Order: sequence, then structure tokens, then C-alpha cells
Amino acid sequence: MPVYSRLALDIGGTNVRLGLLTADSLLPQHIRGYRIDDFASLADVIALYLAQQDEQPVIQEAAIAVATPITGDHIKLTNHDWNFSVADIQRRFAFKRLKVVNDFTALALSIPWLQTAELQLVGAGVAEPDAAIALLGSGTGLGVSGLVHTAEGYFPLSGEGGHVTLGARNARELSIFAHFWQKYGHMSAERLLSGTGLTEFYQVIRRLDGLDDTALRPEEITARTLDGRCASCAEVMALFCEWLGIVAANLVLSLGAGGGLYIGGGIVPKLGDYFMQSGFRQAFETKGRFTAFMRAVPVYIIQAEQPALRGAAYALDARFDRLGVGCG
Repeated sequence: MPVYSRLALDIGGTNVRLGLLTADSLLPQHIRGYRIDDFASLADVIALYLAQQDEQPVIQEAAIAVATPITGDHIKLTNHDWNFSVADIQRRFAFKRLKVVNDFTALALSIPWLQTAELQLVGAGVAEPDAAIALLGSGTGLGVSGLVHTAEGYFPLSGEGGHVTLGARNARELSIFAHFWQKYGHMSAERLLSGTGLTEFYQVIRRLDGLDDTALRPEEITARTLDGRCASCAEVMALFCEWLGIVAANLVLSLGAGGGLYIGGGIVPKLGDYFMQSGFRQAFETKGRFTAFMRAVPVYIIQAEQPALRGAAYALDARFDRLGVGCG
């Protein structure tokens, strides 16, 4: 029987996933997911997960990937009211070592280990060896990260690029964006390129067109787009794909990411042929004097199972001791 002494967690804005690892493996096993709203705290989820294992594991090391900036011991989710102390979690479960990193930093860590079958190429392009790699993905929020090559291999970037400012391209977008400027004082990429953003964008478009603005869930907007039932939904999703291309291209140019752009998160990997045929790639490539550069950059959709959870496990490697926040 395997002896599990490591625990990996991936905390998004909606779900938390956990998996066990042996001391000599970085591949999580016995993976389970739980809705965050069903629990009062992270400690409650960890306690339940460990109690549900047939063989009670004694965890020596744990790594947590979480959807929020990692700046100190106190962790507060960006898109949920969960919060916890890294030191308190370590003491509560007697972990000898606990590492906490941003969820997209963890996802970036998984990229060098992904197999060809776990990636879907969008358009053309060939990656430059050892060049920087860009990463973004839409789910409850918009995550952004990347990888830069060092003498010891790739090292992940930790940032909050999902909150960069967007600018309208035409009168229609200006009228839509004005709503967000008036309400929030800022039109961030996450306001459009996320699950919560899709719902609000749909409502804004309906109001502008004098139509009923009853809120739809992101999955309803996607479904009504794919089956052609709703013109407003179709406009939302068309804007989503185009602006994802614009924001992704800005990230690639900022990093000089000739190694490619990788797309994760919970939305794009589920869009299938719709995304492949959308305006994403054209918007991604349309960069004036740098259009030729952008055309050469490959774009991959991550279709792997639990890549951020795997990346959290990779964060336990000694090379990443100074990454994120740790105890022990």
C-alpha cells in the first residue's frame, strides 16, 4: 500500500480540490472536490477530506494553491469571503511544512510537465526554446502568470494581471464599459473575462438594448450562445473571445513570450469548436507592427486533469522554497 505523506490543495473562487501524494511522487491521487460555499472554513474541508480516506494518512508536507495574491500569513480569497492563517493551518494539522502559492503560479508550474495530448493548439505558431511563456485563464476570476527560463529551469511569475485596465475599441464597447467605470471606477479585464463578469456584461447589454435584464449564470450564457437561442448571449461571448485575445496578446508582448501562450481556467477549455472558430486568434494577432511576431506565437488550451493541483505539488520542490509563503 502507498504511504501518503503529502497533501496538495487547489482553492478557486468556487471549488476546492484536494489530493494525496507519496513522499517520492508529484502526482496527486485520491482527488476529491468540494464546493467552498458548503464549508465555513478551509480547516473544515481538510478535516473532512482526511477523515474520508480509507487509510488515515499522516501528512508531513502540504501545498496550497489559492486564487488570491500571496503577501503574508493571512490569506483572503479575492472572489470569496474565505480567509485563513497559514501558521494556524500548519498547527491545526501538525504539518511539518506548509507552502501556499497563488493558483495561477501553481498552474504555471505544471506547464513544463504537460503532455502533448493534454494541450489543444489554437491557430499556428512554433514555440521558441527557452523563451518566456505566458499563461492566463478565466474561471470565477481571471488568473494571469507566466514562466521565465533560468539556469535551473523555468521559474513561475506571481502577479495580478487580471486587473489590468481595458479600453474600448468602438462606440458600442464604450457604452458597455461606461457602466463599469461608473460603478467601479475601473474597467478591469476580470470584469469581462470571468464567470462573474459574463453575468454582469449580459445584463448591461440587455439594458442598453431595452430588454429584460434578468441575470443568467455563465453556463446559461454559454449554452444559449452555442444553440443560437440568444443574440445578447452571442454578443457577450463574441466580446469575451475577442478581448481574451487582446489581453493575452498584451501579456505575450509584455513578457516577450515566444515560448507560447497557455490558456487554463474553467471557461475556455469547455467552449470547444466555438472558441476555435471565434475571433480570439485574429484579435490575438492584430498588433500593428508586431502582427508578424504574434502570428509566430503558439497558443495552447490546457485540457489536462487538475493541472493546478499538480502544480501545487510541484511547489514543494526545493527550487521553489522562496516562492509564495511557507511555514516549517
